Amino acid sequence: MTLARVPFHIAGVFPFVLGNVLSWYITGRLNWIVFVWSILAVELILLAIHYTGEYSDYEVDSISAKIGVSKFSGGSQILQMRIISKKDTLIAVLICLLMAGGVGILLQFYYKTGIFTITLGMIALFGGLFYSAKPIKWAYRGVGELWVGFCYGWLTLATSFYLQTGEIPSLIHWASLPIALSIFNVILINEFPDYIADREAGKRNLVVRFGTSNMSKLYALISFAMCISFTISIKAGIPFKALWFFSPLMILSFVTSMQVLKGKYAEKRKLESICARTLIVNIGITASLLLAVLI
Repeated sequence: MTLARVPFHIAGVFPFVLGNVLSWYITGRLNWIVFVWSILAVELILLAIHYTGEYSDYEVDSISAKIGVSKFSGGSQILQMRIISKKDTLIAVLICLLMAGGVGILLQFYYKTGIFTITLGMIALFGGLFYSAKPIKWAYRGVGELWVGFCYGWLTLATSFYLQTGEIPSLIHWASLPIALSIFNVILINEFPDYIADREAGKRNLVVRFGTSNMSKLYALISFAMCISFTISIKAGIPFKALWFFSPLMILSFVTSMQVLKGKYAEKRKLESICARTLIVNIGITASLLLAVLI
């Protein structure tokens, strides 16, 4: 459970729940059996992705352990402490993949959720498993952040809606945009505490490529775009009540962005606070959309 870093799974599960709720809101349809099976598939995929990440980032996380890990960097350190072996981690990945594949087949061919069911799952695995794993290693090529934004934003929301209805309306695109932008910032700011370890291990993510100063500006720009996109999603069809819930998050995002621009990330304790608040904004955006639709 510790190796899986389960608390971070909420960033993937929450948007998936939102997609199902939007299906009920827009079409009046919600198949609870499909919902339960698909949530299981999502969790199995997330487990496989996190286990693969821990395995593939072993060297980086080992360096982080020497420098000093934080709550948002250095992985779980379970492999470094030899509590679980790297071999057993790969076995766990294989088991999760086989089970996720079985659920995908069940959904597509038994519950008739649509011809793209397995394809959408494969795209999620392609983006997630190869985030750090060979031979692609997205995170080492400066596009890992984009893949996370896509997978945890549009793909998760669109897939959940598709499994319920067999279609993906335009509202899903707009509703997923602020989620995608916020999770992009979560990954971006989490690379700050790992900067030295990533650089030494050759992990050429955006922060290593362009430096913390430049990426602090990108962080603020993405935060601004996130707020704009949230208002656009309301214009596209999300209930106006969402803005009530989002307003405190907008203020929190603004304050956090100002701290990042002022270089407060240089202080370890403040950087941990910035990372935590960035994650809160991401989860809060999905919660705001959920509450607005449900109320």
